[in-house]
Formats: sequence, structure tokens, C-alpha cells
Amino acid sequence: MLTSFPRHRGSAQRRRPRTTRALTGTVCLLALAGTALGTEPAPAAAPALAGTAVGAVPAPAADAAVPPAPVSWRADLSRTGSDDVNVRYDAGALRVRDGSVSPASLGRDRGYASAVLDPHHVDRPVNRVAVDVDATVPDEAGVEVDVRGRAADGTWTEWRRAAAGAPAQLPRSVVDVQVRLTLWNAKGESTAAVRAVTLTADDTGTAPAEPAPTTRAAAFSARVWATREGLVGHTTANGHVIQANDHFVALPSRRALSPNGSGQYSVQVCGPARCETAPVWDVGPWNTHDDHWNPSSVREQWKDLPQGLPEAQAAYEDGYNGGRDEFGRQVANPAGIDLADGTFYNVGLNDNGWVTVTYLWTEGGGDTTSFPTWGTDVSVRQQATTTSTRVASLPGPTTVRVRCQVHGQLVNHDGYSNDAWSYLPDYGGYVSNIFIDVADAWLPGVPTC
Repeated sequence: MLTSFPRHRGSAQRRRPRTTRALTGTVCLLALAGTALGTEPAPAAAPALAGTAVGAVPAPAADAAVPPAPVSWRADLSRTGSDDVNVRYDAGALRVRDGSVSPASLGRDRGYASAVLDPHHVDRPVNRVAVDVDATVPDEAGVEVDVRGRAADGTWTEWRRAAAGAPAQLPRSVVDVQVRLTLWNAKGESTAAVRAVTLTADDTGTAPAEPAPTTRAAAFSARVWATREGLVGHTTANGHVIQANDHFVALPSRRALSPNGSGQYSVQVCGPARCETAPVWDVGPWNTHDDHWNPSSVREQWKDLPQGLPEAQAAYEDGYNGGRDEFGRQVANPAGIDLADGTFYNVGLNDNGWVTVTYLWTEGGGDTTSFPTWGTDVSVRQQATTTSTRVASLPGPTTVRVRCQVHGQLVNHDGYSNDAWSYLPDYGGYVSNIFIDVADAWLPGVPTC
């Protein structure tokens, strides 16, 4: 069943395929401090003449590439929406609305807010974004800025931190850029006030840090200690109010936090009884900057730990970091993931224990190809028919891994018809290709089952 529609509904034969043009050369990053919007880039330096004979006039390069200028824009902070959490805009600034609200799994007593700004489309691929923030930040309050990008194939990168003098380096080239602001109150309700955010994006001219989704290996998996989150009635980091028998997870990094109601970043959790695919809707346990699923070289903190080892586990088992988390608390268990009650009991846990977690957004998947979906509450069926058992649902736009496709029952929806269905190995079922957000009715490069 489909209950709502996105602004751009891509599916079989719905729109022209996206195209991008190749770029060459490199671009120097503009200085963040004092950079004015619309400033003309400095002219390119003359080519070096080392090795040119005296008196000789060097021949002009036939196809000399001129590095494109960085792209700059100012974000609109006044438009708060459903993806925002506990934020208000008044007197020309974003602030924390209610100082009593904080992510459920962290157990902190400081007010918290998150503003997910509208994506900004750039006219050429970029992979680095600098951010200049005009804000008043009281002592002990905080403002964090994260950036992510959407590639031409519709897939999102992880969120990456951007700070003054330290641009966010995205793992691949993107054509849409989105910013997320996280605000923390100081004790005593004093809040930061963010008045303006200016972004400057460019292309580093270097190879992407990770291969294209269709050539990557299988999604990364690790065995980690899981704890039950509980906390019914509390609010998660993405604004979801926790319900009894809820199905979601918390991971100790905001890099993979999905917007409320979305499965853009999801994991497969396999416990003693069964596996379940669940979205990442909260941050924790213990840490907030421990993306332990990433290779050590790109891990946000704790870069000396191996991929797949949560900092809390290293602290608990080996005394790493003096046995403490990033806040200085003594780590009392090795947890690397929190499970909402429904997920916890569904995978077969009656007490905290070890589970195998597959981080579904991390790779394109060896014998699979990644595609974006659209719509909410989209059914995944046991067979390629609408009458077969519903084995899962996609709560919102999601990146899914497709292994193969078949011709099954003809599906008619919103004036479009398609009999092609894609098999999703992470869900163990089929989804109609109408809900795969590409222009082709039969997915390109995907074999027949």
C-alpha cells in the first residue's frame, strides 16, 4: 500500500534519465572567514615554464581545462519542517525550542534541537562543502554542522561534519547538498542562536574515497553487543516519539541518522531467532561520534580502533580511553547498538546480547545494485504479486539493494503500469519496480532472477 507521495515521483518511465557532465581539474577552496557571496574567483596562475628552452615560446595547450569556480549559496533558515526536531525560528535566528528535550538514548539533561535544511541542487558534481556559520554560542552550549549529498543516481552519502577551516569531504560526487544543524543548550537553558549559514561547494578533482555503488562489495557487517532502548514516550534524536513495541535502532553516531519516518539509513539485525531490517532513528548508546562501521581512516573519532569495533566495547573489555566514553562516563557494558522494544524481542533477545548487524547503506553489495525508492509504507512481498505475503515495508524513501528482477503481476498505480518486480535480499522479498526511483521500467544492469 502507498500512503503518500514525494514531490518528485520517479518510477518506471516517469522522467528522463539524469545526466552529468565530466569535470576535470581542481579547485582551490575559498577561505571561509570573510568570503563574500558572488566574489569573483582569482584568475588561474600561468603555467610553469620549467624545462622550456630560453627564448622559446611555449605552445598553448589545445584542451587546457579551466577549473570551475566554487558554488556558493546562503541557506534559508526560516523554513522549519517535519524533519526538524525541537527547533524554533524567531528574531532572525534558529534556537532550541524546549530545553527539556534531549535524545532518549543519551540520558543527557541539556536541551537539544535539530534542523534539517532543504536540499540545494548544484549545477555540477561536487564532493567538498565548506560551511560558514553566523551564530552566538554561549559557553557550554554548542552548534554542530553536518553535510550530506545526493548523487545523480538518487543515493545519499552519510552525513559528514563541517567546521570552520575544515570542510566536509564527501565520499563521492553529488548533485544535491543538504545541511543539518544540531544545537545544544548550556545548563540553565542558555541556547545558541544561528542567524546565517553560507555554503561553498567544489570538486577536489581527486578520485572519490569510495567506489561507485554498483561496484562496491557487500554491505559491512559486524557482531556487536545490543541493549534494549525502551524509554517509551521519550523522543529520539530524529524527533520520533517512542511507542510500545516500536521498531528502530540507535547507533552511536549522527552520520547515519535517518529523518523521522524514513529508512534512508537502515540496518539488518540478526539475533538468536530471526533477522529484522530497521531504520536508524536515534543516537547512542554511550557515544555520539563513533561510526564504528566505517574504516578506521574515515572514522570520525577513535581512528586507532579497527572497523567494526565500537569504542564502548573497547573501553569495557580492554580499558580503552581509560574505560570511558566520549563524555567521560565509565562504560558499564560493551553496547554498540540500542534496539527498540519491538526489534529487540522480534530478533529473539530476552536480555542484552550479541547480534550481527549489517549496515545496509555502507556498500552497493557485490552481486547487487543499489537504487533509491520513493513513497511511504511500500510493501515488500514474498512473491512478485500483490496478493502474496507482505514480508516487510519501506517506511519512506530508502536506498535498497536489488539482486535480480522478474516479470510478475502487472501493477497499476497513479496512471502507470509495470509488471517488473525487484528482489531485495535484505528484506527477503520483491517490490514493484514502479516504486524504484529511476526512469527505466526494467532496471538497467540488473539480471533476471
